[in-house]
Amino acid sequence: MQLGAFSVSLTVKDLAASRAFYEQLGFQAIGGDQAKNWLVLRNDTCTIGLFHGMFDKNTLTFNPGWSSHDRHPTQFQDVREIQRELLARGITPAVAAEQAGTGPAFLMVMDPDGNPVLIDQHVNAPGK
Repeated sequence: MQLGAFSVSLTVKDLAASRAFYEQLGFQAIGGDQAKNWLVLRNDTCTIGLFHGMFDKNTLTFNPGWSSHDRHPTQFQDVREIQRELLARGITPAVAAEQAGTGPAFLMVMDPDGNPVLIDQHVNAPGK
């Protein structure tokens, strides 16, 4: 199963304070919109998302069709294919991706400890 780029989506109380803290650790904003309460920051191959008011818990995040440093592979496993494989393995999504289509979609599963695992595809499937 190819899950794509990995990041941690952090639920933050104060986006500006969190941004300043992570920038002191060497992270730089590479995406998002602070006015809309979210940012994506990167330090080398480490990526974190800062989200205010969007998630209840910190979330492990995978992005099919993305890799570190925004290099988009020409071939990747579509989130719908990943969902079918998870279902075949007995893992039922807490939030399922719509099976129709080829574009952006997401699903969420919960690990045994209740930690959310988000598989969030932002790009069209290869060859579509």
